[in-house]
Amino acid sequence: MKRTSSDPTLAKDLKVQARSLGFSRLGVAKADPSVHMDFYQSWIDADMHGEMQYLAREESIGRRSDVRKTLQGVRSVIVVGHDYLTEDLGCSSDDPALAVIARYARGDDYHDIIKKKLLALLRWLREHVEENIEARAYVDTGPILERDLAQRAGLGWFGKNTMLIHPNSGSLFFLGLLLVDVELAVDRPFHKDRCGTCHSCIDACPTGALLGRDARGAPLMDARRCISYLTIEHRSAIPLEFRGAIGNRIYGCDICQEVCPWNERFAGLSEEKAYRARDDLDGPLLVDLAETLLSIDEVGFREMFKKSAIRRARRSGLLRNVCVALGNWGSQQAVGTLTRALSDTESLVRGHAAWALGEIRSISARTALSKCLITEKDPWVMNEISAALEIGSSSAGALEF
Repeated sequence: MKRTSSDPTLAKDLKVQARSLGFSRLGVAKADPSVHMDFYQSWIDADMHGEMQYLAREESIGRRSDVRKTLQGVRSVIVVGHDYLTEDLGCSSDDPALAVIARYARGDDYHDIIKKKLLALLRWLREHVEENIEARAYVDTGPILERDLAQRAGLGWFGKNTMLIHPNSGSLFFLGLLLVDVELAVDRPFHKDRCGTCHSCIDACPTGALLGRDARGAPLMDARRCISYLTIEHRSAIPLEFRGAIGNRIYGCDICQEVCPWNERFAGLSEEKAYRARDDLDGPLLVDLAETLLSIDEVGFREMFKKSAIRRARRSGLLRNVCVALGNWGSQQAVGTLTRALSDTESLVRGHAAWALGEIRSISARTALSKCLITEKDPWVMNEISAALEIGSSSAGALEF
């Protein structure tokens, strides 16, 4: 028998159904305007969003401020969490020869996985309520403040690392939303800040992206300094001051979550098999990955990562990141691969390959740079080559005998 959407037993059964679909938790929030827009606008005005101009568009800001501008008549927001922590099989940031990929991107693309489950949850809801339901499903794809809504739905608090932290499972979970035009029983918002005096994430961030809390208590991040931003959303050259700090992290960064006590104590392995790391994404050798990327074009890249969130970086962006990691490794074993990268069609790749060869500081690296300088036409790449030659001139031959 169908029930009205306001029936309190419906929300309880909805949570049971969400768990049966594999979601870790579910909460319901009122579709009220956000109270964080002053903070959001000040963050945008300070240019801390970097190159992510989609965050600053007027229409985008308006929709983030009020979900009713996304779905007219929306009355409730169903928020689900989906744990994604999986076992490390071979990935280690301690081995500079390996490529480290953020945990969330080692398996299949979470957008597709969660979207299918959300639509299944919506079908169940429509089958069990009397009203006709208009709805929209979102998985990190629209101008919506997901973490704001999740906090209002009782799924956690804003940690100092800007992540949403749940007291029983930490922060290693994805969020998905269903906007619905019926009024469901809502959950109690999570207001308490349980970070306390801990500042492990702030201390551990190698680029100083985490700035603590502002006067209003909101966690503050300068995205322009964040390794996740630099290796994914940032499309141009990685600033020199951050290249060394990136280490061997070629896509995203987990540092602020790895050191969080709530994850150390409570984060459990996900039951979702699709999130398990692909063999080629759990600590691949940097040289092998670079050689593969150098042998394919953008079409081949999309085919290689067709079920992976890594597609977002594009071939040139991921290869740029790998070149930086090879430079941080500093091994003579990378010279041949980086020399090949000096001839890549993308100037973004050539410039970072030049920097990496400069970091290796060997005779063969210097020879490759000198030869490339003769034929290179791009002014920015030429500057990178010249800078690399200057750095390497004082220690050429140090790695060769």
